[in-house]
Amino acid sequence: MNNNWKRNIVLFLASQTISLFGTSLVQYAIAWYITLKTQSGVMMMISIICGFIPTFVLSPFAGVWADRYNRKLLIALSDSMIALATLVLAIMLFMGHDAIWLFFVMSAIRAVGTGIQTPAVGAFIPQLVPEDKLMRVNAVNGSIQSLVLLASPMLSGALMSMASIESIFFIDVITATVAVSVLLLFLHVPVHAKASEKQPISYFSDMRKGFNYIKSHEYVRRFFLYCAVFFVMAAPVAFLTPLQVSRSFGNDVWRLTAVEIVFSVGMMAGGIFMASWGGFKNKVYTMALSNLVTGACTVALGIVPVFWIYLLFMGLIGVVMPVFNTPSMVLLQQKVEEEYLGRVFGVLTMISSAMMPLGMLVFGPIADFVKIEWLLIATGLMLFAEGVFMMRDKVLVAAGK
Repeated sequence: MNNNWKRNIVLFLASQTISLFGTSLVQYAIAWYITLKTQSGVMMMISIICGFIPTFVLSPFAGVWADRYNRKLLIALSDSMIALATLVLAIMLFMGHDAIWLFFVMSAIRAVGTGIQTPAVGAFIPQLVPEDKLMRVNAVNGSIQSLVLLASPMLSGALMSMASIESIFFIDVITATVAVSVLLLFLHVPVHAKASEKQPISYFSDMRKGFNYIKSHEYVRRFFLYCAVFFVMAAPVAFLTPLQVSRSFGNDVWRLTAVEIVFSVGMMAGGIFMASWGGFKNKVYTMALSNLVTGACTVALGIVPVFWIYLLFMGLIGVVMPVFNTPSMVLLQQKVEEEYLGRVFGVLTMISSAMMPLGMLVFGPIADFVKIEWLLIATGLMLFAEGVFMMRDKVLVAAGK
């Protein structure tokens, strides 16, 4: 491990934060543009599908690339690809072409970039950071991301009321250029062992080896199963709560904004809390604690009749999200051999990108004839039960030590 690891991780996280900021601004701008222009739920659904299917399909391949090639270059390339697509769309808007399908294509291209980038970032961080510092670094990274995701919808909304959408797109092009320049010019890290070897051609045999690795390591298999259940059961609390708030408490914009802000502030606080506490000795107990609290708070969201108490539970769910995400990242970064990290993170990206939208395909239509409160109570109880099962899962607990 390079002695300059602190300088390297600061440079890397700075470049990622700058890039994420521009990306988030555009993401919200696209979503709001489609919403305001079409006022159509179907159009929003098409936009969401365009934004997740490419990530889902590409992630296993991207995992292979993250294990075969220079991860730093992969991250820079995916950022550049997103920026180029954004630039092309901005120019087309300037020329007066504003067909809605252009925004769907844009969402799909951005999702391709995300699909390539996410496994590469997950596998790259252990190259930069000593093993005993992974929990703290991942927690700090989570807090920074939450801060960006808190600021970007507000900023995006403010900019859209003052400037044209294409000028917001140019901000993303500038932030991506800065981020890529920092990565390529200032961050000097030796490539991992496999990337410096001559590669055989077959991607599919590499991918098969990745799936076999997951199959032959029971703790990874079980961990992915718990993650899949978690993401499906968390879909109502993630996606249906704005609808619940407008139905049950009133459809004032400030209420929906308050829910977003309280959740994001909670996530930031949770990241800071994880960075200072570091979790239980056994990571699985930390993740199980998060599941228990998330489950209990989700049930509470289905019961409480007073809006400010509702916000309190929403904030608590935000706080315990990093308590699940951080140790789960570190568990894989510490336990999985470096040459398989990209592929394992590729599959994790696939699960995390697909399971919530799949959950919405089930819970979304149900929410039109069943009260959302009942859905929250049912899924909250399932999440609580999953926390109990995790604590009693001998294979996982042994891996978490």
